[in-house]
Amino acid sequence: QVQLVESGGGLVQAGGSLRLSCAASGRTFRSYVMAWFRQAPGKEREFIAAISWSGGSTYSTYYADSVTGRFTISKDNAKNTVYLQMNSLKPEDTAVYYCAADPYIPTMNYYRRATEYDYWGQGTQVTVSS
Repeated sequence: QVQLVESGGGLVQAGGSLRLSCAASGRTFRSYVMAWFRQAPGKEREFIAAISWSGGSTYSTYYADSVTGRFTISKDNAKNTVYLQMNSLKPEDTAVYYCAADPYIPTMNYYRRATEYDYWGQGTQVTVSS
């Protein structure tokens, strides 16, 4: 049974930072594509960032334009945990943030598609006040 559990959300002022964590269990996730999505009220689920294994100790990262330069995704295989470091937060970053995982996605062009991911966490709320 694969489980993803997010933590680290909360209330922060604009310009502040948060670090989200996604603890994975039930598998060895080294080769999985891991991603973060978010969903604001009344909006569709939006891709934020993904990290994929390129072989050996090399990983590749991908970001939505809206967060490039502000957010960083990383992975700790020893802890089976994926992180999302969020800096320079804006009120429009307010949303429920979800961690997602999949053992195989054929091309990085599909990483942005929520339908490609088999496993999801329950979400953690991030609220950025102006």
